[in-house]
Amino acid sequence: MKTSQKIRAAQGTDAALGNLTQFEYLALSSPLNLSDGHARQSLTPGQAEVVEALPLLWATAAANPIEETEAAAKRAYFRLLGQHSFPTARGRVLSCYSSSVAMEILARSLATRTDAVALLHPTFDNIPDLLLGAGLRLLPLAEEALHDGDLDQELLRAVGCVFVTTPNNPTGRVLSQERLRALAEQCAEHDVVLALDTSFRGFDPAAHYDHYAVLEDSGCRWVVIEDTGKLWPTQELKIGWLVSSADVGLPLGRVYSDILLGVSPLVMMLVQRFSEDAARGGLDALHRFVAGNRALVRGDLADVADVGFPDAESRVSVERIDVGRRPGLEVWSALRDHNVHVLPCQKFHWAAPSEGDHLLRIALSRKSAAVASAVSTLRQVLTGG
Repeated sequence: MKTSQKIRAAQGTDAALGNLTQFEYLALSSPLNLSDGHARQSLTPGQAEVVEALPLLWATAAANPIEETEAAAKRAYFRLLGQHSFPTARGRVLSCYSSSVAMEILARSLATRTDAVALLHPTFDNIPDLLLGAGLRLLPLAEEALHDGDLDQELLRAVGCVFVTTPNNPTGRVLSQERLRALAEQCAEHDVVLALDTSFRGFDPAAHYDHYAVLEDSGCRWVVIEDTGKLWPTQELKIGWLVSSADVGLPLGRVYSDILLGVSPLVMMLVQRFSEDAARGGLDALHRFVAGNRALVRGDLADVADVGFPDAESRVSVERIDVGRRPGLEVWSALRDHNVHVLPCQKFHWAAPSEGDHLLRIALSRKSAAVASAVSTLRQVLTGG
């Protein structure tokens, strides 16, 4: 197929699929799936011991009061990641099947109190999709503007919520403690809800300062989404936590009860045990593993003309690749012909898709052999070899 035909075919696929999750769905059966950001690497020995103990965990979960099981899971996970000031009062931390479910609850709740949200740009497209689906109007908040200084006063007067992903997916940028404090104080001044999605927090120690201490001290109304699903290969057994300030002023509990009753206590126990294993050195090992795969990608493509890596400081489990003059969709399509799946980046740039025209995102939470094979194919596609 000629290059122009490949681009048209890829653009047709792009339009038909509609969102990044549908791109990811195409890749689920491929052994070279570097598409979704979920953890799909092999279990470590410590994690394998937890899985081998599942029958015991099942029996324990059935015997123990669910409140105790849930409280233990929260303590293990939040403290692992430095969030020692997380709230413990009833109704302040809602357990969901996933971060997307938590996001749906937040979006529906926001729609009862405001019509507009300032949303980080770029970021993963299911966030704007869920907010738009709830009837909210979105104003883009450029990542550089977020990190470089106070937000525009007109923007804050126009919205009822500022929504930030930190570390961001796909760029990996982390909102520093100083910037979070300043942002929270601005939101308090304008009585705007500050919402954070911290689903990739576990990968970057720079995001392990106590966000909840900063938020509580600021006096702003806030909501935080936490997610266990990106860290560990638990076959989609995960929890998304929806955490909020005492005076958040949103009907989170009511909307939550419209959607679910709670999360399986077995999953809670699994999260607790994986968190405890991570605290014994598993998290450091994960950081080394992801860093090794990132070095593999950058090393294998370092001498390919026009290829670049825009997120030099990123530590999250995804990596963006600038493919230079080549359209990202064309490269995505060529890789798919070889049964290699990655993500084109237009849809991360939800307000200006053309900004992602020459970018691909690959997942690093994979077996290193799979990453090496996929990157070798990418190199062949980019060099014509």
